[in-house]
Amino acid sequence: MTNSPQVKLGIVAVSRDCFPMELSRSRREAVVKAANKRGIELYEAKTMVENEADAVAALKELRENNINALVLFLGNFGPEGPETYLVQEFKGPTLVTAAAEETADFSGRGDAFCGLLNCSYNLALRNVSAFIPENPVGSADEIAVLIEKFLPVAKTLIGLKKLKIFGFGPRPYDFLACNAPIKPLYDLGVTVMENSELDLYAAYKAHDGDSRIETVAQDMAKELGASNPYAGILPRLAQYELTLLDFMEKNLGYCEFGVFANKCWPAFQTEFKFVPCYVNARLAARGIPVACETDLYGALSEFIITLVTGKPATLLDINNTVPPSHLSGVNLGKYTPSDLFMGFHCGNTAACYLKKPEMRYQQIMKRALEPDGEPDITRGTLEGDLIAGAVTLFRLQANAEGVLKSYIAQGEVLDIPTRSFGGIGVIAIPELARFYRHVLVEGRYPHHAGVAFAHAGEALFEVVKALGIGDIGFNQPKGMLYKTENPFVNS
Repeated sequence: MTNSPQVKLGIVAVSRDCFPMELSRSRREAVVKAANKRGIELYEAKTMVENEADAVAALKELRENNINALVLFLGNFGPEGPETYLVQEFKGPTLVTAAAEETADFSGRGDAFCGLLNCSYNLALRNVSAFIPENPVGSADEIAVLIEKFLPVAKTLIGLKKLKIFGFGPRPYDFLACNAPIKPLYDLGVTVMENSELDLYAAYKAHDGDSRIETVAQDMAKELGASNPYAGILPRLAQYELTLLDFMEKNLGYCEFGVFANKCWPAFQTEFKFVPCYVNARLAARGIPVACETDLYGALSEFIITLVTGKPATLLDINNTVPPSHLSGVNLGKYTPSDLFMGFHCGNTAACYLKKPEMRYQQIMKRALEPDGEPDITRGTLEGDLIAGAVTLFRLQANAEGVLKSYIAQGEVLDIPTRSFGGIGVIAIPELARFYRHVLVEGRYPHHAGVAFAHAGEALFEVVKALGIGDIGFNQPKGMLYKTENPFVNS
């Protein structure tokens, strides 16, 4: 995946002038050694920050070495003003952590446990946000683990500041839930470039006869193998894939990364003569999500998932309940039928997450657009049951008032045949029924969920928190009531 930033991480140790500087230096060196053992590249700034002049010098050193993410390490109590000035002026993602004591000898005591309290207070005075983990004080090995967990958070925060979302077409009238204010996207540092479907069609037509189409179509055929009964559609899909990639390259401008939110029906099929789902799946596999139905926040959510996990994301409808007939004879283990739903979309999930990916046609669209003959303009979906394994549902969304909110829920795809069409799977989320009612419905979230094929809740929660979003819903366990949950039901 090239559609993501490279994190260049640096560490700066600080020392209060009434504590030995050597203590902070030796502890910093131990952290760097522990991080290197975990395969983490960490630039070790030689400047020790004891006063404001040191902070200025450290900042200069970081910039000269192109550091874009920082570990501020309190090897001892630390100077509150200079260290927080450094974080303020660095402006990139910063992990603040502190050393635990190693010896009972008074001369080796650093009091960083105390210093972190004052550091957090001074960060608030400067109105500066920093990443302070759940257990920020530890040994060198423990801090190396914190740094490892910080990396995907830093990567995501850097990526969002350089992201452009390309939208094509107005959001469909029948899916107004995907229509949300774009001002909050700019508040996050994200750029939005909205275009008409005619712009997309003109760009597509400009690729008629493109010499690269045959090569891309051959690559598609290789990926699909013998499972593709619709080889004739591949040149059209290849032309469309080239159209999107070229448009992105031409229009990124000052941004470095791009994603798409494209209107994909109903006029798309009649004019482009295919459905775009398979291309969406292929670009997602390359780290370039393409959200359906001009879902800008869906594209954003997929991009965040991609950066956090390093894996392709998908966008699925929280679609339907699972019929009892599907569960006959199935051992659900820790789950109940009310914990299950079918996650579905027409065919936009990367092939690597489908059991037997096949090129097919969109059945609902065929019923409406070409009911009597063989499928033609409705071909182009990538279909199959989702592979079993861990998943995380995630969405970052602006509500109608322009306030950002989010939800995160971990679960798994179960190995239960769906007997349906599209890219689809039976997904289990603990306490789903309550989560559905008191987060999704109560929170007025749309039907689209970003899906990570991993348990990524910890990192996603830290990303959302770092973005300053206070409303983060999750699937609360039994006994933990939602604000809107009636405590007298079943009492």
